Amino acid sequence: MIAIVDYGVGNLFSLCSSFACIGAEAVVTGDADVIAKADKIILPGVGAFGDAAKKLRDAGLDQVLIREAKAGKPLLGICLGMQMLFEKSYEYGEHDGLGLIGGAVRPIDELTRGTQKIPQIGWNALHFPKDKPVSPLWKHIKEGDFVYFVHSYCAVDCDPSLIAWTEYGAPITAAVQSGNVYGCQFHPEKSGEVGLSILRAFCEI
Repeated sequence: MIAIVDYGVGNLFSLCSSFACIGAEAVVTGDADVIAKADKIILPGVGAFGDAAKKLRDAGLDQVLIREAKAGKPLLGICLGMQMLFEKSYEYGEHDGLGLIGGAVRPIDELTRGTQKIPQIGWNALHFPKDKPVSPLWKHIKEGDFVYFVHSYCAVDCDPSLIAWTEYGAPITAAVQSGNVYGCQFHPEKSGEVGLSILRAFCEI
């Protein structure tokens, strides 16, 4: 069973529908006991980092996620949920993340120097690092497949965990992995058959 963490910010209906489409059992929950009993965890998220981090802490779920991830349970963060996996975010101030992946979250504008529209909205191709093995998350897709992005901030200083990037006036972090902890800046649940294939691969990890 897959636990989709409900802490007040996330596209929960689309995620549930996506897992149902691939025949996977998923439950939306903010219950620490249910999350602990799940085989895998999805951390969704939309909105501002600081507000989301506070809601996660206030619900006591930050420590649950850290504990389960450090115990080896597969965890996938999506969009803001991916950003929450990092050590810091500089979105409207400085905010602590879960610290499960090294790096920080900064405005895309810092990389593109104002050459691109913000937020980045739309379909962009995934590119895989040439110096690393292909992540098991990409088991059912190929390099160059398109996925759907909606974001104004991106992960930086995370080369050791980088498993995919996209081009948007500059190389932008698209996905990361550190052991059993995964993150997708894009929305698999909004990325058609490619996105469903990525979620299917996560289910198989």
